Amino acid sequence: MDGPSSADTFLFEGFRFDRAGGCLFRLDGPGVAEPVTLGSRALALLDLLSERQGELVSKDEIMNVVWPGMVVEEGNLTVQISALRRIVDRNREQGSCIQTVPGRGYRFVAPVTRVETATTASISGLDDGSGRPVDAAGQPEPASTVRRTSTPGTPAYRRRSAVIATVAGALCLAAAVLAAVNWRSLSPWEDSSAPRLSIVVLPFTNLSNDPDQQYFAEALTEDLTVDMSRIAHMFVISSSTAFGYKGHSVDTKQIGRELGVRYVLEGSVQRSADRVRVDVQLIDARSDAQLWVDRFDRDRGELFALQDEITGRIARQLNGELAAADADHPGDPPATLDYILRGRDASRKWPILDNYAEAIGWFERALALSPQSVEARNWLAGVLAMRVLRQQAAAPAADLARSEELVDQALAASPRSTHAHYVKGQVLRAQHQCNKAIPEYETVIAADPGFVAARANLAWCKFMIGEAQEQVIPLQEQAIRFGPGEPFIADYYYRIGVVRLLQSNIDDAIGALESARNGYPAQLADVHGCLAAAYALKGQTERAATELAEARRLSNDDRFSTIARLKATQHVGSAKVRALFEKTYFAGLRKAGMPGV
Repeated sequence: MDGPSSADTFLFEGFRFDRAGGCLFRLDGPGVAEPVTLGSRALALLDLLSERQGELVSKDEIMNVVWPGMVVEEGNLTVQISALRRIVDRNREQGSCIQTVPGRGYRFVAPVTRVETATTASISGLDDGSGRPVDAAGQPEPASTVRRTSTPGTPAYRRRSAVIATVAGALCLAAAVLAAVNWRSLSPWEDSSAPRLSIVVLPFTNLSNDPDQQYFAEALTEDLTVDMSRIAHMFVISSSTAFGYKGHSVDTKQIGRELGVRYVLEGSVQRSADRVRVDVQLIDARSDAQLWVDRFDRDRGELFALQDEITGRIARQLNGELAAADADHPGDPPATLDYILRGRDASRKWPILDNYAEAIGWFERALALSPQSVEARNWLAGVLAMRVLRQQAAAPAADLARSEELVDQALAASPRSTHAHYVKGQVLRAQHQCNKAIPEYETVIAADPGFVAARANLAWCKFMIGEAQEQVIPLQEQAIRFGPGEPFIADYYYRIGVVRLLQSNIDDAIGALESARNGYPAQLADVHGCLAAAYALKGQTERAATELAEARRLSNDDRFSTIARLKATQHVGSAKVRALFEKTYFAGLRKAGMPGV
């Protein structure tokens, strides 16, 4: 949108939206207006939907307006809708201000009062308690400056917003500063300010003659990103987000603006026989100035030392200092490291089942070559646990037994390994021991506060034992924001969908579950099972029956044959959580046509 088209200010549901200034205020009483911190994407979304109050706005139109000229996943829209609803629906008794029209778009249904500010007096931002603006002296403004659109029969807006425009601007600036300080809670796509210590590691270019060596360049990119996150107070864009720029020629300044970072690290990798050459340059995204450039020539087996050296030099360049490493890098021989990197690459590809088998094969070869390798044990244990968690294991008990043995060996050899503690949490979660998994994830977060997957899994474990339910969705959304290109990001959408379903928020549940289904093309039965329940509760019986049939087809057992069978095979947490599942999930499946026994 080019800007406000007919009014500079909207009043709705106890809020004042200053469209020209891009600020939202909560009206908490006469003379009290509290600024609400929202990212630029959420504000652009609010501007579009409130401007079109009562109209259906298609998803395509929203994407074109909120993310102009960008290719982003539809899941980003779900995140912004949820962020807006958490703000504007607070204390709202019936439904949401933003109505979901499944498969089509969204509609802003709250009555909106539009206030023209064409005269000097109207810029005061004051009203007389009924929505009619007054000037700074409290005198009514001309009626021509006010235009209302409201649903017939709806009571007039009766809250007073005593906000002076100049003060509003200052409050907006203060809110932005506070948001920048709390940068770890923000999406890098939304924050227009760039913290001083903020960086993205762009995908390294593979200059080797062998295209098959691309995995090596990608692994170096990922590992450098992790090392960057250990610099004190550093804001680092996730590697999955950075890979969205792979193969595209994009101006450094544009990258800085889009990601909200001050620095860009880019480079190239060239492997020849047993030698590795890495060229690196650090660029100031504000000025496009090259701050530092260097070349590193090493033996292939010195990859970890090479990463440490690059990271250390960048840390000194940025006047930062590296956080103490929780474990020394393992001294695996080059061939072992090569197998591990290939396994990591395979574990992130589709289809899940086939590539899990490939990844396990590479990790097994690494472990056969170096039986004491901590990293080989960690990665193999992790992929075995994930195969069970995603219900893709033919023999889950055997996979979990092997996974538990491997990660315990890794922890015995390297008790401070963050990776090993994370994998241990995964194994315990797969064993339905969330109480024991929680301290493992907490150990990871203490060592690496930016580990959003650990935070998301920790919140899910707490939810499953009946605690801290209010934390689940925000932390899943944070994981989505910090890794929009993550291959298994649908896990987080699935969890949001489950929680919304249990809260009987059916429209939002369907939206999140559809995002999960799109992220897991023809893979996981449980996503389709939850959609079957949600559609049935909404009264869409044909769609519910279709989703239930797909759940039965995709499951590698007969758990979707009857309610009794599903309860016997599916872990649904504590008694408190089980009661919620009974009220919504199982009730919906019964309506979808699943027999009880």
